Amino acid sequence: QVQLVESGGGLVQAGGSLRLSCAASGRTFSSYVMGWFRQAPGKEREFVSRISWSTGPTYYADSVKERFTISRDNAKNTVYLQMNSLKPEDTAVYYCAADVFKFLRNYRSPDDYEFWGQGTQVTVSS
Repeated sequence: QVQLVESGGGLVQAGGSLRLSCAASGRTFSSYVMGWFRQAPGKEREFVSRISWSTGPTYYADSVKERFTISRDNAKNTVYLQMNSLKPEDTAVYYCAADVFKFLRNYRSPDDYEFWGQGTQVTVSS
């Protein structure tokens, strides 16, 4: 069974940085896509970024481009989300997600992922 555990959230001032981690276990992840989503109070869960486990490009929502960077450490089975220049509108619960890669999916929808972490709160104060 796949388990995803996020960490690294917290309270930060606008303009600050945080690095989220997602530790994955339970499978061999070489064929998995890993995504980050976020959900603010009263809003739908939205795509932030995604990366293929083995190789391939990274993708970002327009709202976080050039501020956030997704990366992975295959040896540690961990995916990271480096968040810089944080804004109050980045405040949300951030979720890590995973699913086996399938062609013709763009992996920008929560419906594209089977496995989810419990989420970590990120709060950016103005």
